[in-house]
Amino acid sequence: MKWNTKITKVEPNHLVTKGYRQEDLIGNRPFAHIVYLILKGELPSKEYGEMMDAILSATIDHGVTSPSSIAARTVATGEVPLPTAVAAGILSIGDAHGGAIEKGAKFFQDGIKRMRKEGFNVNEIADILVRESREKNKKILGFGHRVHTSDPRTKKLYYIAEKMQISKDHIALTKAIEESFEKIVGKKLPINVDGAIAAIISDMGFDWRLGKAFFLIGRTAGLTAQVYEEQTEFKPMRKLCDIDCEYDGPKERDLPS
Repeated sequence: MKWNTKITKVEPNHLVTKGYRQEDLIGNRPFAHIVYLILKGELPSKEYGEMMDAILSATIDHGVTSPSSIAARTVATGEVPLPTAVAAGILSIGDAHGGAIEKGAKFFQDGIKRMRKEGFNVNEIADILVRESREKNKKILGFGHRVHTSDPRTKKLYYIAEKMQISKDHIALTKAIEESFEKIVGKKLPINVDGAIAAIISDMGFDWRLGKAFFLIGRTAGLTAQVYEEQTEFKPMRKLCDIDCEYDGPKERDLPS
C-alpha cells in the first residue's frame, strides 16, 4: 500500500522534515520553532517563534491537582514503565481538561468571521455572543478558573503577544467578552490560560483543530516530571487521596436456590 505524507522523508542516512534536513535544524533552531514548523509547514519568524515558546512554557504543568497529573501518578504507583504512566495522563486530556483551547479557538474564530460578515465591531459581537450563550445556557470556554481569579499566565502571554505584534482581532474579542460578561451578568469571569492560548493561536493563523495539540505538547514534559517524582520518591501502591465512598447498591442477600 502506498500513501503520501508531507511531514518527514526518511531515507538511509537522510531525514528531511518539512523540507529541512534534520541535522540542519538540530542545534540551529529551538524546539518550539521546530514544533511550529511541523504544524505549520514553515519556520516561524523571530516573533512567532518566541510566542510559540511562551505558549508551550505556559502549559507545562499545573501541580498535582489536574486530572492528567492524578491519572499519571495513579498509574505510576502501580510500578508500570514511565511511558505507560505518562500515556495514562495524556489519555485524560479531553474536552474538560485541556479541551478549552480547541473549543475556545473555534468559538473565537467563528465569532470573528461572523463579526466581519455581519459588519459588527468587536464590542458588539462580544455582547451578542455573551447574550446568546446565556440564552442557550452554554459556557464560553476559556474563561474562569477553579484556582485562579486572575491567571498569571494569561497576563504574561498577552504581554508577549502585544510586544511581538501578534495581538489582533481574536485577542481583542476575548478581552471584549470578559468586559461584556461583567456588564451583562454582573460578575467577573477572567480569561484563563486556555482562552488566552486559543485567542493567540487564532491570531497566529492556526486551525482550531490543533487546539489540544498545544496543551498536549507542553504538558507531556510536566507529566514526565510528575511520573518520575512518583516513581523515585514514593513507595508503590501508596494512597494518593482520601476517597469518601459509601455503598448504596442492593442490600445484602442470599443466592437463590
